[in-house]
Amino acid sequence: MTQDKTNSSAGPGGFNTTPGQGSHLPFDAPPSASIAGRKLSESTHVRRQAAPPLRADAPNVLIVMLDDAGFAHPDTFGGEIRTPTLTRLAGSGITYNAFHNCGVCSPTRASLLTGRNAHRVGYGHISEYATDWDGYVGVIPKSAGTLAEVLGAWGYNTAAFGKWHNTPANLTTQMGPFDRWPTGHGFHHFYGFLGGESSQYEPRLVENTTLIEPPRDEGYHLSEDMADKACGWLRRHRAITPDKPFLMYWAPGAVHGPHHVFKEWTDKYKGKFDDGWDAYRERAFVRQKAMGWIPETAELTPRPDTLASWDSIPEAERPFQRRLMEVYAGFLEHTDAQIGKVVDELERLELRDNTLVFFVFSDNGGSAEGQNGTVVELLAQNRISTKISQHLELLESLGGLDALGGHKTDNMYHAGWAWAGSTPFQSTKLIAAHFGGTRTPLVVSWPRGIRPDATPRSQFHHVNDIAPTLYEILGITPPVELNGVKQDSLDGISMAYTFAHPQAQGRKGVQYFEVAGSRMVHHDGWTAGVFGPRIPWVAGTAPGLATWDPDNDVWELYHVANDYAQAHDLAQAQPAKLAQMKEIFAVQAGINQVYPLGAVYQLTLKPQDRITPAQTSWRFTGDITRIPENCAPNIKTRNHTATVDATLGERAHGVLFALGGFNGGICLYMDDGYLAYEYNMLGMYRFKARSSERIAIGRHALEVQLTMSEGTAPQRPARAVLRVDGVQVAACDIGVTVTAIFSACETFDIGCDLGSPVAAEYFDRAPFRFDGCIHEVWLRYAGAQA
Repeated sequence: MTQDKTNSSAGPGGFNTTPGQGSHLPFDAPPSASIAGRKLSESTHVRRQAAPPLRADAPNVLIVMLDDAGFAHPDTFGGEIRTPTLTRLAGSGITYNAFHNCGVCSPTRASLLTGRNAHRVGYGHISEYATDWDGYVGVIPKSAGTLAEVLGAWGYNTAAFGKWHNTPANLTTQMGPFDRWPTGHGFHHFYGFLGGESSQYEPRLVENTTLIEPPRDEGYHLSEDMADKACGWLRRHRAITPDKPFLMYWAPGAVHGPHHVFKEWTDKYKGKFDDGWDAYRERAFVRQKAMGWIPETAELTPRPDTLASWDSIPEAERPFQRRLMEVYAGFLEHTDAQIGKVVDELERLELRDNTLVFFVFSDNGGSAEGQNGTVVELLAQNRISTKISQHLELLESLGGLDALGGHKTDNMYHAGWAWAGSTPFQSTKLIAAHFGGTRTPLVVSWPRGIRPDATPRSQFHHVNDIAPTLYEILGITPPVELNGVKQDSLDGISMAYTFAHPQAQGRKGVQYFEVAGSRMVHHDGWTAGVFGPRIPWVAGTAPGLATWDPDNDVWELYHVANDYAQAHDLAQAQPAKLAQMKEIFAVQAGINQVYPLGAVYQLTLKPQDRITPAQTSWRFTGDITRIPENCAPNIKTRNHTATVDATLGERAHGVLFALGGFNGGICLYMDDGYLAYEYNMLGMYRFKARSSERIAIGRHALEVQLTMSEGTAPQRPARAVLRVDGVQVAACDIGVTVTAIFSACETFDIGCDLGSPVAAEYFDRAPFRFDGCIHEVWLRYAGAQA
């Protein structure tokens, strides 16, 4: 095949590399014919003001990325969970079995969207753990223009659907500023949620910069809604701007916890996982090799001593652990089906042939944050240890095993299932030293531009390579200046050299990884890394974390060119090589703003240092709702008094104010004329107070005062006192309080309880709007001035 200098159609033979010209790169040309091997940050830049036109046949772009999905979960690549859409896309394109993420949510997303290393764009960890150090501020700088900004400047329509998680937690209120929201980072349209996770049934939705409420419908599911909204956007795109290409970023909250899916999907997997995670891992490993997905020489790494074996699980607890995995499996298959709807719509609209799909199977490895298996996943994030017997008792009160996956549970599976989903690797999400935390399947499908090939690409690549790949395919020279801001260089390289050449020599240089002190560097077929001070699957704060010294960490060394799964630690055998790799990491860490290592532990050790509002007193009118928990008054662990000036009718009912949801929150409400309060400690304990008599019709000052016990210990007790017009009417002792947060996305509401309702007493009446008149809510911390 020869180069055709007159035909601008890319066709199945290749793709254009120069905008506005007819030349294209044939797929049987040698890899050296492309510029893919050059780091695009070193290429000649153009200023945005003089951007050349796009090639006439520029492909549409669809980037799909799931959340917390394991390398060995999909049956496409040897797992036991049906993923027909993933299989369909793989069959029409090419696959990568040595592709990497950042090991945790926000950093992966920031790196993918910008083509740069995560710490370098302020995302050393998730948005909620932002600190003052440059690599951890939780703000993507305007000098790191996103894919959406660049492609939008070249004429693309851009849209994002689903989880965002790249806005500073203190900037997520309806008052903005919105320049750090998706529409401020180049997406013309956004539909989804801003935080790290969301209920699939009562998501706290945003459309562009407007807060919206999902329907209160038993048949509603966020992933389905996302698919429907994406398909609608595609139809509008083709109808109104058919001359433009599009970029769609479809990133669901699935399959991050909580694992929410309808029972009919869960029931498909009844009995499929009865023999546990150890057996699953062995079966997946055999299938991975039989399918040619992993090298024949790969070895299955052993289960860590700190992770329970399936045989050690008491027989009485096994139905619970099995059902948790069945729910997860149904959730993943359901999510795959929603992606299928979007692909079907592309075909129906005759857009699929020239749509380049990047399906990044996950933003990190399978999540071990469910630890021993949980009905309420935020227990782990609050470092609260519980017994399985407590979860079983709670679950029984909610309807038994069939309640898992439903509206009243925020369940997440045992870490053993996440580890099994990482087959054949060590570790899980949050561990940057091992591929179980950082390696994910990648599928690339472009019918017009890439010839399908079943041979897995094994070149070492990273999410920061997707943006440079797109820029090369589109013939876009990354701008030196964008929207008046000088741009930082890219860290990724193009992967296009692998499209037609599965055995091409890898061109990725050095790539580092770091998550909360767990770290690794890859160079020239070697990795060196440190596991880190915390074990994600072990409850509580790591012993000795306060005195942890990174200089004393034990390093591991693997020759991954010959040891695909990092099965043989060569640190003792090759100290000189280890010393070289440690030096490479140190240089990369300095360049990329990784230091200080473990910066996020400032918030683990001192939750009081989290980003919080500066004021100590608030006055709310009765129509204020949807204040995110991180931006709301701290009514869970700080001494305060809240006074509601309200006029009551006869047998008044409805929420006066609420924070959180059914699996963690606080509410003050009227019910049949009685004043009631609840401190819902993550579903495990519900501390309640209720007046003994109805409150008379008329205008009253309804007050709750929370007083924490002495000391600074986390989870220490408190006492709540209710007063009406200054007279005490009820009180309750709160045996244990929440350390950090009730939820990742629930809000503070006045006059109703939007989203998931806090109290079981009004669950079926949610949002349980107050039927009287709230004139004002005055909330002030102890010692605050009037």
